[in-house]
Amino acid sequence: MIQIKVVNKGHQQLPAYATPLSAGMDLRANIEEPIVLHPMERRLIPTGLHIALPAGFEAQIRPRSGLALKHGITVLNTPGTVDADYRGEIMTLLINFSNEDFVINDGERIAQMIIARHEQAELVVVDELDETERGEGGYGHTGVK
Repeated sequence: MIQIKVVNKGHQQLPAYATPLSAGMDLRANIEEPIVLHPMERRLIPTGLHIALPAGFEAQIRPRSGLALKHGITVLNTPGTVDADYRGEIMTLLINFSNEDFVINDGERIAQMIIARHEQAELVVVDELDETERGEGGYGHTGVK
């Protein structure tokens, strides 16, 4: 388990794993008054949290499945990425894909944050790539059955 330094400039509790095997920690809205998210509207929702990730790690901001299923609320740039050198407030970009207004209240669990390792790559320019069985087969190349 890695340790992540966090400054909580908000008034919400720190994110936590809901169960021992949870991959994500729930992020909460840190707002002074409710926010109405109209159909097809997108808004940045503050969390009050600032983190310092170790090199080689990122925080991925992802939707909560219950909000997506029941209310059509999702993270627009999913997964959002928080880089290890970012020190600003973690904000969650939510969008309302439903036909009804959705009210976000202070302290509401609005997204989840997953900490993941990543690698940086060095691009090497070549004249051609090796052949594979798949080749250039892209979207839908394997069919539906």
